[in-house]
Amino acid sequence: MNTTDENTGRGRGRRGEGRGRGEGRGRRGGWQVADLPGADDAQDWFAGRLPDGWFDGVEVSVDREEIVVIGTLTAEGDLSPAEAEGRIGRFRSETREQRIEIAIEAESRYQRKVSWGASLGGTTALFTHVAAPVMTRLRQPERQVLDTLVDAGVARSRSDALAWSVRLVGEHADEWLGQLRDAMSEVDKLRGQGPTL
Repeated sequence: MNTTDENTGRGRGRRGEGRGRGEGRGRRGGWQVADLPGADDAQDWFAGRLPDGWFDGVEVSVDREEIVVIGTLTAEGDLSPAEAEGRIGRFRSETREQRIEIAIEAESRYQRKVSWGASLGGTTALFTHVAAPVMTRLRQPERQVLDTLVDAGVARSRSDALAWSVRLVGEHADEWLGQLRDAMSEVDKLRGQGPTL
C-alpha cells in the first residue's frame, strides 16, 4: 500500500511493515481476513472517541485495509464551494495532532489504517486514503476489455480501467452487494457462536 500517512506521521509502502501484518506471514496465501479483528463497532467507537463539537455527524466505512472516517462540519450559513473547501482545510490543519492520536488508537484496535475526510454543504474532501494494490490474474478476454477502455481513452492504464470497472459494478449492483454483505455478516455471527477447539 502506498500512501502519505498524515494520520501516524509515518510513510508506508514496503511489504510486511506496520502493525498487524505479522499475523499473516508464513501462511500460504499471506494475510488472511480471518486474522483481522472485527470492526462492526467502528462507527460507535469513533462516535464516542471523537471530540464533541468536531462534527454534526460522522460516517465510518470499513474494509480489509482501511477505515474511512468522514465527518460533517457544522454549516455556517450558505457557503460557496471555495469557502467550504477553505473551511475544510482549516479543520484539517487545526485537528491534525488530535486525529493522529485517534488514528493510532484505532489502528491498534482494528489493525487497519485510518483515513480522514470532511464534508460541508456539497463539498467533501478526503485528506488521506489507502491505495491498495490488488493482485489478480486475467485471461486474454478480460485483458482485452481493459485494453479497450484504455484505447478508447476511458482509462489511462489497465489498473485505472480495472478500478473504473469495479466502480461501475458497484454502482449498478449496489442492492445486490448490500444483500451479499448482510448475508456474510450473518455467517460471521454464526461462526463466532460455534464451538471452540
